[in-house]
Amino acid sequence: MSETISCRQTLAVTSHRVLASDLNEHETVYGGALLSLLDGTASISASRFARSQCVTAALDQVNFIKPFVLNDSLCIESYVTGHGKRSLEVFVKVIGEHLDTGERFLGMTAFLTFVVLDKQVILPELSAETLEEKSLCADFQKREAYRRQKIAEQKKLQASLSLDFPWQS
Repeated sequence: MSETISCRQTLAVTSHRVLASDLNEHETVYGGALLSLLDGTASISASRFARSQCVTAALDQVNFIKPFVLNDSLCIESYVTGHGKRSLEVFVKVIGEHLDTGERFLGMTAFLTFVVLDKQVILPELSAETLEEKSLCADFQKREAYRRQKIAEQKKLQASLSLDFPWQS
């Protein structure tokens, strides 16, 4: 019988203050920098679940909801919401706070897929406790089916792509 781990046991939380060096030309946090931060946090959740080395395989359903600006803080929360034999899904939400007023807001959400490198690892069962966790875990199979469909489409696309450099014709 396999072990059961709760979503809460995979929870990883990181906080960051937005500095001038984080901003793009629109004076909001550069999206690529934010993606790097959330990938790092999500990887902790993946490792807590698998207790093995995992790599990021996909970043899905990235929703930039509200921008982060200078002197905001952002709190990244991630936890596992489903898994297959060697892959697992991590949900990430980024909560912003305007530090001068204390107002909080949902700034971003995303789902990341990680793959366990060690083929011998047997992933534990996952249990959800809160309403949010139960809702996200309940829809895992739908998201997984959609990802599989998109992977098949991506493979067709990749087969048609040229690897020649256009300037060397």
